[in-house]
Amino acid sequence: MAYEMIKYEVKDRIATITFNRPEKMNAWNDKQTEEVYDSVMAAEADEDVRVIIITGSGRAFSAGADVTTFGQHTDYQHLIDKQPRHFKQNERADWQTRHSYFPTVKKPIISMINGATAGLSLLYAMFSDMRFMSEDAVITTAFSRISLTAEYGSAWMLERLVGHANALDLFISGRRVKGPEAFRMGLVNQVHPADKLAEATYAYAKDIAENVSPRSASMLKQQVWDLPFQTFHEAARSSMNDMLITNASADHKEGVKAFLEKRKPVWTGK
Repeated sequence: MAYEMIKYEVKDRIATITFNRPEKMNAWNDKQTEEVYDSVMAAEADEDVRVIIITGSGRAFSAGADVTTFGQHTDYQHLIDKQPRHFKQNERADWQTRHSYFPTVKKPIISMINGATAGLSLLYAMFSDMRFMSEDAVITTAFSRISLTAEYGSAWMLERLVGHANALDLFISGRRVKGPEAFRMGLVNQVHPADKLAEATYAYAKDIAENVSPRSASMLKQQVWDLPFQTFHEAARSSMNDMLITNASADHKEGVKAFLEKRKPVWTGK
């Protein structure tokens, strides 16, 4: 796909997907939905990619859905017609809706929140595996300020990240939250000065790309995303099965050997 709304780049085993409508603060439309989906699937299929970073161009991560498109549809059938239909048979149906498919992607996804983030774009950040944010970036759920409700499972996700009281605060008030407060709530993993955000994010991603077993990263990611649907007994039994797989793998043997030889491992995915 030739991209119009995003930029896609691969370097140092890191795929960067950049929302690229800076004149519109990267506001989201159906075309961007399609392009982000296509680029994420391309990154997942690319054996040279081990980490995916999502960010925005200009002064925003993304201002959320493009309000200039509101009201163009009345029956909302278009939301069903345009829904990504990857439907991976071995993945939970929970993660195969229009905007919540990041947990099915086998590679770590990091949202680098470089600026204003609202509504739908916050959903994508929440469904990323990690979130790094600049100190002066601003997050808002925004829904209550334009008489909408939480969309696409965002209430389910936000409550699990920040807890019941904080989720209700952020949804009902629609107030703006900067990096330090988002960090205290548990909404983001790291906060950095704006001029240090990219450096810190890429250093973290590069460490994963170079030193972490892709097989292990994928299985750990799936284990954590499965937890909301499991009892402890189910999680423990599932992890035992995963242990049998990893303990017998060539990459596990390589990891141990590299550790003992004090060198970087050479992962094969086997």
